[in-house]
Amino acid sequence: MRPVVTGLSTFDVRFPTSRHLDGSDAMNPDPDYSAAYVVLRTDDPSLAGHGFAFTIGRGTEVVVAAIRALEPLVAGLPLDDVAGDLGGFARRLADDSQLRWLGPDKGVVAMAAGAVVNAAWDLAGKLAGQPVWRMLAGMTPEEIADLVDFRYIEEALSRDEALAILRAAEPGRRERAATLVTEGYPAYTTSPGWLGYDDEKLVRLSKQAVADGFTQIKLKVGADAADDVRRMRLAREAVGPDIRIAIDANQRWGVDEAIGAVRQLAPLQPWWIEEPTSPDDILGHAAVRRGVAPVRVATGEHVANRIVFKQLLQAGAVDIVQIDACRVAGVNENVAILLLAAKFGVAVCPHAGGVGLCEAVQHLSMFDYVAVSGRLDDRAIEYVDHLHEHFVDPVRIVDGRYLAPAAPGMSTELRPESLTAHRFPDGPAWSRPFER
Repeated sequence: MRPVVTGLSTFDVRFPTSRHLDGSDAMNPDPDYSAAYVVLRTDDPSLAGHGFAFTIGRGTEVVVAAIRALEPLVAGLPLDDVAGDLGGFARRLADDSQLRWLGPDKGVVAMAAGAVVNAAWDLAGKLAGQPVWRMLAGMTPEEIADLVDFRYIEEALSRDEALAILRAAEPGRRERAATLVTEGYPAYTTSPGWLGYDDEKLVRLSKQAVADGFTQIKLKVGADAADDVRRMRLAREAVGPDIRIAIDANQRWGVDEAIGAVRQLAPLQPWWIEEPTSPDDILGHAAVRRGVAPVRVATGEHVANRIVFKQLLQAGAVDIVQIDACRVAGVNENVAILLLAAKFGVAVCPHAGGVGLCEAVQHLSMFDYVAVSGRLDDRAIEYVDHLHEHFVDPVRIVDGRYLAPAAPGMSTELRPESLTAHRFPDGPAWSRPFER
């Protein structure tokens, strides 16, 4: 008998990062990095796929419930119909006639689908004995195009155009993959810049980032204009004129407010302004971009789907596309977004400021370099130095670069002991009193 998927196991996993203000920003001052975690089970106990949707505490239980709602669409499927047809599997989850009423293509249901789709890719990579980035990069252009749902984006990116991009990148694939193995992929770090850190910690961690080989750091802004200027000045003095400093408002501002705030910081040479306003405000982003040039505009962490990314690119609203491995509906939709960015000639610098996001999104950027854009210029993956020890295959950073994952799968599997310790609300991390 062929192996089959027997169902999903779900977990509400939370890490108490708010206790030290790790991850704090102007919109989210007290995040507890969390995961609505799913295990895609099969009738072979040795075969399972692991995925998650990233959250920041309250509400994780809502995403977990949405993942459970997908189980009837998954249970009983032959494993070949999942790992052997990942495009069809992703469309199966996206096209359910009743669940689509809660979306479509956005919100909690899409995030839940992304968790399950990523778990399927983790399982497929393990079955193939390859990390997901290498598995993706080894596909033919036709196989990659088959992963993409071109509905709603075909006037901006047709299948034929996607195939042309992929075929143009075929020469040199092997050499670029070898470069990733020997040199890694550029990273930038947000670890110095959390809004809740005091000035001493900001300066110390900024200097440490440069010593560790990073050529770009990122600061959170948006709570207080005078504090933003002071903190940006301290960071600039700490790292010198040649290190890029990106700033991130986490949607804090309206359009005019964003333009005024960035102009005030412009003498300190911010590299980009991230999420200057609502992620749904396409024309607002375009206005900000015009108003703050030459400071770049980056967004994507909270962009719901490929359709919104399409419009941001069509409107000339962004200089940097920031994919997130766990915001849209998984690997397949992110492949579509990478192809859109390549069509419009816009660099991709992923968001990865949360538990497990570095582990997951590195596979997508490395696939992009090998098989889509073929470029590393002005590109870097975000890195935060938090919680990697909880993963079976954690990211490896050397001299400010991500080393290419070698283990099969998508690097999204939590260690069993970490899963047990951080289950909410009864895991030891939550049941024991916190002592400062």
